[in-house]
Amino acid sequence: MTAPPFRILMPARRTTSVIFASPHSGRAYPAEFLRRSLLDARAIRSSEDAFVDDLLARAPAAGAPLLLAEVPRAFVDLNRSPEDLDPLLIEGVGRRTLNPRISSGLGVIPRVVAGGRAIYRGRITLAEAQARIARCWRPYHAALRRLMDEHVAAFGEVVLIDCHSMPHEAVEGHPAVGGGRPQVVIGDRFGAAAAARIVDGVEAAFVARGLRVARNAPFAGAFVAQAYGRPSAGHHVVQVEIDRALYMDEATIRPHQGYGAMQVLMAAVVAAIAAIGRRDLPLAAE
Repeated sequence: MTAPPFRILMPARRTTSVIFASPHSGRAYPAEFLRRSLLDARAIRSSEDAFVDDLLARAPAAGAPLLLAEVPRAFVDLNRSPEDLDPLLIEGVGRRTLNPRISSGLGVIPRVVAGGRAIYRGRITLAEAQARIARCWRPYHAALRRLMDEHVAAFGEVVLIDCHSMPHEAVEGHPAVGGGRPQVVIGDRFGAAAAARIVDGVEAAFVARGLRVARNAPFAGAFVAQAYGRPSAGHHVVQVEIDRALYMDEATIRPHQGYGAMQVLMAAVVAAIAAIGRRDLPLAAE
């Protein structure tokens, strides 16, 4: 992959301790990767958080950096540990005790997309997997750590909002929230990744715009929340999952008629979350 694995949209001036990130909205699919895949161009996008980058587009105007993946999740998953290597996909990886993510085919180099559909005709080499991690995963996380360190230095804390989308059926069977199934799931790893005041503020930003919100079920937060969330040190991470049915047709991966209204709603949500990071904090000069 020759294209940059991510881009950062910076505000004219950082005025909040909040950073927004979308690690799964990348859609720069390498041609060779597509040629080797069993899937067509639409099916391979089924695990992608399509349009989440656009829904967060007002973050810089709210004074917050916006970190966006360009690399697709199907190529390398930026929200997994670099140690999550799948022995069923990658030659030369020992069959050690596997965590549920690897067992389901969703390691750092995914074996499947949504619905358990295989990506590859065969296996890939360990050298290729390591090269993807070196070219894509490590630069993204180096940039994320740099942004977080800068915010801690400027504001005394950092609030990372790690944004994703979820299939509509992901919350089927979930207890009703406010009269229906949740439309947003926020995860703080049951309090381990962010302080309660931060999580309360994020939830309130969605609820105030009429959305139903659940916490930590079925998504409590993955690698980013686990690796970077240290509330005792002022490092707060909140994972946000938004129901795709609110703004897109999941079968065609295209915006539907509600997309414009969702853009307006999310601009207000982003501004409200950014305001959480201004509470009693100095302004940072660029």
